[in-house]
Amino acid sequence: MKFAVIITTAPYGQERAYSALRFALTSLVEGIDVNIFLLEDGVYVAKDTQNPVDVPNYLELLKGAIDAGAVVKACGPCAKARGLSEDLIEGVQLATMHDLVDFVKDSDRTITF
Repeated sequence: MKFAVIITTAPYGQERAYSALRFALTSLVEGIDVNIFLLEDGVYVAKDTQNPVDVPNYLELLKGAIDAGAVVKACGPCAKARGLSEDLIEGVQLATMHDLVDFVKDSDRTITF
């Protein structure tokens, strides 16, 4: 089984991205393949200089998902529009809508946060 997880919200302002990362990590623990696509403000989840205080570190959760086998892609135009093209962590590939379509086509289930 394979899930596509689409994250559209920035970290820390709301808990949607946090829930998405927890869902992805739990899926990986249960043996489900996961593709994560960061779209719109969701590209901020992969920003490499995050250092939050007193809240969960979304970047560490994303790194954990990558280490557990998740494939992570970020919308290239979304990252560029936000000045993040060079500021994403290793393991996150810049991508296009064609990549998102491929993720959805190749998945058994798609969930958006």
